[in-house]
Amino acid sequence: MLFLFTAVNYVAPASDKPSDEPAKDQSASQSKAKPSVTRHRIVINGTAIYYTATAGMMTVRNAKDEPWASMGYFAYTQEGVSDPRVRPITFAYNGGPGSASIWLHMGALGPRRIVTVNAAPTPPPPYRIVDNEFSILDKTDLVMIDPVGTGFSRASGEAKEKDFWSVDPDIESIARFVRQYITENGRWDSPKYILGESYGTTRSAGVVDYLQCKESMAFNGVILVSMATDLELVFDDIPGYHWPSLFALPTYTAVAWYHKMLPDPPAEIAPLLSEARTFALGEYANALAQGDNLPVSARKAIIEKLHRYTGLSVDYLDKADMRIATAQFAIELLRERRDTIGFLDARFVGVSFDPLAKNADYDSMDAAINSAFNAAFLDYLQRDLKFNLDKTYVLDAHVWDTWDYRHKISESGMPQPMVNSGIDLAHAMGFNPNLRVLVLQGMYDLGTTFLGTEYMVSHLNLHADLRSHIEIQYYDAGHMMYIHEPSLKKFKNDIAAFFDRTNRR
Repeated sequence: MLFLFTAVNYVAPASDKPSDEPAKDQSASQSKAKPSVTRHRIVINGTAIYYTATAGMMTVRNAKDEPWASMGYFAYTQEGVSDPRVRPITFAYNGGPGSASIWLHMGALGPRRIVTVNAAPTPPPPYRIVDNEFSILDKTDLVMIDPVGTGFSRASGEAKEKDFWSVDPDIESIARFVRQYITENGRWDSPKYILGESYGTTRSAGVVDYLQCKESMAFNGVILVSMATDLELVFDDIPGYHWPSLFALPTYTAVAWYHKMLPDPPAEIAPLLSEARTFALGEYANALAQGDNLPVSARKAIIEKLHRYTGLSVDYLDKADMRIATAQFAIELLRERRDTIGFLDARFVGVSFDPLAKNADYDSMDAAINSAFNAAFLDYLQRDLKFNLDKTYVLDAHVWDTWDYRHKISESGMPQPMVNSGIDLAHAMGFNPNLRVLVLQGMYDLGTTFLGTEYMVSHLNLHADLRSHIEIQYYDAGHMMYIHEPSLKKFKNDIAAFFDRTNRR
């Protein structure tokens, strides 16, 4: 889960956070740890799937073939498959950056999942953990990866954890893990997929391009959950960045409609969202572009329309100079009720502790589900997977605010000051014209907004013949759309159909 500005609560004491010192001793003990292999059965769509679960560590080597990182993973492979070439394999992770993979693992993809309360706080333990009938194990083998600094993954040799906390080393470490796993497990001729969520989509675009171009490893498909390939469209708390407010506007409309805060709410939201999209990319974009040169009468008209599309007061919009950051919207929409809404899923509502706060100081979605996910995963790790290294499992490395977001597209060019890995994705799709991309987007997600996603997709500058190779599916939920069970069912069906279309074996 957890994207950029939002941090997951760390499960261990602060003193146990990853060190910036070389990690020789701990990585050595981890790399020597034997994987835990257990066997299980699950029923999906009425069919019993027998599978092997492997929880382990892999020593990932750098370009000099030296130990570089000891990376934790959880692999699920179907038993009884005589020829692995007919069985797809999918590598998946969350984002953050700095988040472990437990959210996709226990929320959507793996064989067990935590059941949380829809759009409300999940009560304290004991929690309900069930067989995941919506798991993708009926379609593909699955490898959940924890990036360096998260889970049990640590730097090795002379490397330090902070060496991995930037765009390009992060991409390279995941790509090297994938290549080594494929090689060591004899999966070079299996259909291959990458699935990332949030910052994991930033990563995925780079990983698939890296592996296809540098390692000659072609992929069948890439699945992007809550797309964030161009971070200039996502960060809205950087002074001078006005455009994120534009791309967030239709999401504000959807959220205000959901909470019944629009001044003249329609019965159906779709026509109003179409209006909001047109206004955002037209009149609103033009007004923001004019800046201080915008005539007073035009400014007043824009503010009136913003009031209609957001439910925020005319006075507030005027004082905000027509630009509303998501953290401001989250606290302002329900301020009169002393409530704040979720950042990653704005259907969630929490208590506002400061009635005068400018920005929301926590994410009510995080508060509602984090404890359940943490407890469910750590219990599953020991009880079902029988894996218990003598190390703390780091749920969040809390590095998003110190992460180096620069990205070098080519060896000759200057690095991007703020990563836009959509360029990598477009290159990967042109390099391998058979590559297909599926984008999954929540309608109530303030972190990665649906208009921002649509803009990213439409600005990949793809060859005309390749534009149909990328599709977007929408969900009546937020960033982690799979915590909403009707959306989880659709999530699984959309991914299953994608596998069927792209796996020709």
